Amino acid sequence: MFGQFLNIVVRSIKLDKSLYKDNKNFGEAAIYFAGLIMILDGLAGAVAANTVIKTAVAMSGLTAILTWFVWGLFIYVIGVKLFPDKDTKVSFKKVLTAVGFAHAPGLLRFFAVTPDLMIPIIFLTQFWIFAGLIISTKQVLNLKSNFKSFGIVFLAFLIIAFLSISFVMSKMNALPISNIS
Repeated sequence: MFGQFLNIVVRSIKLDKSLYKDNKNFGEAAIYFAGLIMILDGLAGAVAANTVIKTAVAMSGLTAILTWFVWGLFIYVIGVKLFPDKDTKVSFKKVLTAVGFAHAPGLLRFFAVTPDLMIPIIFLTQFWIFAGLIISTKQVLNLKSNFKSFGIVFLAFLIIAFLSISFVMSKMNALPISNIS
């Protein structure tokens, strides 16, 4: 079981598109493997951030799980419900699993142990995760076009970024709409 988990992590880090086509990687344990990758990704991000500022490690793990569901939901809605190809027939669970697998490069953030390494490693792994999301989306949704896969992931990213910024600004009472009651 641990060997299968490591195989998935290594293949995801290598951006191996066949990882997402092989149904044996989406068995019973797959959703748990994906969740574990997400929790470890969140913890790795906290370790990297702790080289500069103190962050709550446990909160990072919970935030990673929430992020996983949000990414999975938006990719599913945009790619399966709004803009599917004719061969796009996939369950939400499979999309969620693929999103989790695609976050495996984030585990490399554990190596950001000094402030000098933190920013380059975080940026590198974030782009690597984005590439993994594009590959996994194309493979799992049976898309013909890399451009369409990129568009789905980028649109999901824009929506998540807008909602995140809106949430943070509303907590700061910085949005003009917060004055309307």
